[in-house]
Amino acid sequence: MDVLYFAWVRERIGHPKEKVETTAATVRDLVEELRAREDRYDAAFADLSALRVAVDQELADFDADLSGVREVAFFPPMTGG
Repeated sequence: MDVLYFAWVRERIGHPKEKVETTAATVRDLVEELRAREDRYDAAFADLSALRVAVDQELADFDADLSGVREVAFFPPMTGG
């Protein structure tokens, strides 16, 4: 699946997008797999309350099922003004 990173998440991880082979059942499981990779991923995902997630371009929560998913995106909360 494609995993996309935006804003400060991208800055901490060091790239905007990557292909990930995973057996994760949920977004939360995927996050745990990513955090175990390297310190930069651990830092980027240290506080899930500071992140939002989209699954196949639809806002989702971290318990969202990943069956058949092609894309997961992580980004900070959006603010309006």
